[in-house]
Amino acid sequence: MSTYTYLSNDNDNGARRMRLFGRERPIYEILGGGKAANILLWRDKAVSGAVFMGVMALWFLFEVAEYNLVTFLCHLTITVMLVIFIWSNGAKAFKWTPPEIPKFLLEESMLCKDICEKLNVFLSWLINIACGNDIKLFCLVILVVSMLSTIGKYITASNLLFIGIVCMGTLPYLYERHEEKVNYLFATLIWRISKAYNTFDRNIFSKIPRWPLKHKKYL
Repeated sequence: MSTYTYLSNDNDNGARRMRLFGRERPIYEILGGGKAANILLWRDKAVSGAVFMGVMALWFLFEVAEYNLVTFLCHLTITVMLVIFIWSNGAKAFKWTPPEIPKFLLEESMLCKDICEKLNVFLSWLINIACGNDIKLFCLVILVVSMLSTIGKYITASNLLFIGIVCMGTLPYLYERHEEKVNYLFATLIWRISKAYNTFDRNIFSKIPRWPLKHKKYL
């Protein structure tokens, strides 16, 4: 049976158009008929070209330059937070246009609804910190992400995938069996971290001198 397309005689009333592999729907509908289909079929050349160049850049970073995935994500997070921090505070000081950040960054149709909601809350929390509302927490987050980027240099993408699969296959089971102990240990860890942060804040951050801004008086 031939898999090539052909077009039957237009005068034949029973004629119909045959497509490759016997398909009846157009490729646009098979690909979903949405934004993904528009990108894959190059109907929006600017977006398709940007996605193509982005994929090429990621391939160059991970394969040619041997850039680590965890380190890349950490550096990207630090860069975005610093840009938002400088932009937001510069907008207050120099009367710039403040950055417009979308409220919801992930659509619920992309992943599981619960996962998307938690990711949106986490990303909104990071963006709120990056705006400079709490300078001490901002410095702490930058420090933690920097430490993760250093650790991430020793974790390859394959190892990260393996660790993720192992955690998905073991952590829910272990948590179900030892839920009370895990909750107690987690609460104790959070309490110790909060205590250490408060001590660090009291002994270091609170002693940093802050000069009030002088407002010019106009006659």
